[in-house]
Amino acid sequence: MLYGLTVLFAFLLAGEMIVRTAGLPIPGSVLAMLLLTAWLLLRRGVEPRVAKVSSGLMRYMPLFFVPAGVGVMDLGPQLASEGWSMLAVIVLSTLITLAVTALTLQWLLRRQR
Repeated sequence: MLYGLTVLFAFLLAGEMIVRTAGLPIPGSVLAMLLLTAWLLLRRGVEPRVAKVSSGLMRYMPLFFVPAGVGVMDLGPQLASEGWSMLAVIVLSTLITLAVTALTLQWLLRRQR
């Protein structure tokens, strides 16, 4: 378990350091996920210890949405004025994310055969 957590936090630290050093306009955690994905693709699989820790963290994923939900409730007046445009952006970004995820999964499954 300690190895898996260390790997995940090492990638998070690397992502944050690269973003701050290079001044990139993306969150460090997003870059960390991209680096982790590249590492997993190069390894052609997930290390079992990393998979075990990731599965454990996924069980608590709904807790990570509580602060975001509270933040949305705090934006009541702004939602009233810009709610439709925000909804359009959310729907569009969700569709793009689903499409990219499906294409990536298809590519990975073809590669696995």
